[in-house]
Amino acid sequence: MKQVYSWAEGLFEDAMARSLQLRSRHQPDTKSCNGVCTMYVSIRYTPIGASRSLAPEKVHYYMMNCLLYSRVECGFPSNADSFDEDVNVYLAGLLTALVDGERAARARSPLALDDLSVADAAAAAGRPRERYELYRASADRILVSLGIFKNARGRRPDSRSRLHLSDAAYVGRGEAYYALAQSYAVQTFRRSNAVSACLGKLSRDLERYLAVLSTLRGEYLNICETLSEGALYHLERSAAHVERRGDIASQYDHFLDAYSNYLRSGSPEARERLIAACETIRTIDPSFSFDIEKRESVTSL
Repeated sequence: MKQVYSWAEGLFEDAMARSLQLRSRHQPDTKSCNGVCTMYVSIRYTPIGASRSLAPEKVHYYMMNCLLYSRVECGFPSNADSFDEDVNVYLAGLLTALVDGERAARARSPLALDDLSVADAAAAAGRPRERYELYRASADRILVSLGIFKNARGRRPDSRSRLHLSDAAYVGRGEAYYALAQSYAVQTFRRSNAVSACLGKLSRDLERYLAVLSTLRGEYLNICETLSEGALYHLERSAAHVERRGDIASQYDHFLDAYSNYLRSGSPEARERLIAACETIRTIDPSFSFDIEKRESVTSL
């Protein structure tokens, strides 16, 4: 079916073409010194899906490498509970297909977004293979849209539909679609094989694989969410508060130095510096109170 991967291909390729052709990567490497291996971090920029003249690192190797690191970083390494290296191959192949220029040149038709449309398309399909490809493509769409783009609906974040489903609802759909794809894969190939086994693992542990893709999204593809105006406002206030605390500490130190100098010398110049230090602290902390005249009257008694 030509619509397989079509939705995800277009969305992922457009995002990559606009701002993600150069990827920064904190790449862990190891060096051996006197028989002891030490790990260091180097920063590299890897062109993904860019022109061939840039001689980019092969996309499949890059995706597989980042996927394996992501699994370790999110606490779900390969073969943690059972053998699932086949899922690594599947996910790396899926991500590679999304930035492949040859696939991008194909005609695209968007996948259905709701259960009813998917069920109608499956009912209209004549063969188990077509249903297998439909459910697999629909599940892949949810996997990529949630794991990489955090946008299961495939719409602008500020748009609202009449029926707004939670991410958990889309996760449930993805699990069901992969389970149906596994069932139709068995019918298509007339036996259980590596493909159906891989789809079954995705159906059972979809949430964990979504966490892996989410780690890959931020740490390796550098796809970050845009901060809203409200979040920026609170971020600026918190930064200003931290800066203000540092200023208060330094001004209190300056005040104590001025007060100590005034007690020692009692000169008019020292008194003026003490008054100036008090005024500076009051501009930062209005609750600060220090009456130099009252102190002087107490001292004179």
